[in-house]
Amino acid sequence: MNGSGNGNGALRGAVVAVAGAAGPAGRATLLRLAEAGATVVAADADAARLAEAVDAARYAHGGATVTGDTVDLLDLEATKAWAERTEKEFGRIDGVVHLVGGWRGSKTFTDVDLADWDFLEKLLIRTVQHTSLAFHDGLLRSDRGRYVLISQSGAHKPVANNAAYNAGKAAAEAWTLAMADSFRKAGGDDGPSAAAAILVIKALVHDAMRAERPNAKFAGFTDVKELAEAIAGVWERPASDVNGQRLWLTPQP
Repeated sequence: MNGSGNGNGALRGAVVAVAGAAGPAGRATLLRLAEAGATVVAADADAARLAEAVDAARYAHGGATVTGDTVDLLDLEATKAWAERTEKEFGRIDGVVHLVGGWRGSKTFTDVDLADWDFLEKLLIRTVQHTSLAFHDGLLRSDRGRYVLISQSGAHKPVANNAAYNAGKAAAEAWTLAMADSFRKAGGDDGPSAAAAILVIKALVHDAMRAERPNAKFAGFTDVKELAEAIAGVWERPASDVNGQRLWLTPQP
């Protein structure tokens, strides 16, 4: 942890959009980015929870610019409008953190309800497609553009009762790696100036979960504060080091 919150200044003055910002991981990420000196533009479908998360980050870091916007990320034009509005208002866009998630599972492989796939395809894949397409060009205009996807280890070792979820995460990773290839090609001989990276976790844990289950081990889980730290760390490394990379926060299966 960078106790001062300044890190090496990689995020100071940066403008970062956080999609799916109202949950525990979103709250931790807003706090960490604000602490690092970034202007944070948060979006979520839940307006009330988003307002709470934005207020908490503002309160924790007086003077930090943290804004909230209720955006339908399943609507490409609405997502593009959010990206354009953000860049116009703040003059630049230096990052997108994709935290939109959801989970549906089944008891066995053949027990899966394909309606779960329809649900997860929207949350896990469509929102990645829309945010990446909407922000791609703006991130290329930045001198430190980063797109950060949070993925899950099941994408690499699918299990019978998680077929829809694992397949959705794998597709989201493939889409993000295609974005990384676009950044690589745009950089030419000089290497990429922007990067798309994937942080891979097993599962997340936060203080409220620990309070509810004080005897649980949560083995292999990543604390939301650790995740937020890893997200901030993507800006502290050169684009060429993180572009197209999976950064594992849990042992690789």
